[in-house]
Amino acid sequence: MNHRPSKIVCVGRSYADHAKELGNAVPDRPVLFIKPSSSLIGLHEGITWNKALGSCHYECELSLRIDQPLKNETDPVKALQAIGAVTLGLDLTLRDVQNELKNKGQPWERAKAFDGSCMLGDWIDVAEIEDWTHTTYTFAVNDEIRQKGDTAYLLFNIAEMLCDMSQAFTLDAGDVVMTGTPVGVGALHSDDQLTLTLNGKTQDFVWTTFVQAD
Repeated sequence: MNHRPSKIVCVGRSYADHAKELGNAVPDRPVLFIKPSSSLIGLHEGITWNKALGSCHYECELSLRIDQPLKNETDPVKALQAIGAVTLGLDLTLRDVQNELKNKGQPWERAKAFDGSCMLGDWIDVAEIEDWTHTTYTFAVNDEIRQKGDTAYLLFNIAEMLCDMSQAFTLDAGDVVMTGTPVGVGALHSDDQLTLTLNGKTQDFVWTTFVQAD
């Protein structure tokens, strides 16, 4: 991860079943939050967090690299053309901290934007995505499938997300977009082995990582 984006834009509650599993209302527009570039590490570096802050949950997400700036974009075709590469990533979440913050009506940054909270696999060419409305991936813990992602079930499709984001702030070249996680999130444990698999047009792309021992 030599190049650091200016920001990582994340979409919360983008799959209805995931919103419901956490007891959240299903939104009527994309829920956006930002991770700083300091949160970014590669999947190969392994997962660690301050255990005194409680549990850390995995959230596997289709992630996009923006190669052309988007500002106040309304054309979905142009929005999709701005994507230069894709990968899978983990939006790591300190769930106990997040719940405490939500109960107090406070922002989520302490739970979502800590160092190492954005983990990305190697980028692959965008040509591997045949259909943005039906891109699939899986996430496994110790060889057990925990999440199955399919962009067909997004509340807002990829183009809609990008257009909406660009109304709020410019997406600069190099920025990362994490499109949200499907149902099945859960807590990580010491020595867990994680496998992320993206179903591309020509082949499946697989990334692995692990939770560092206590």
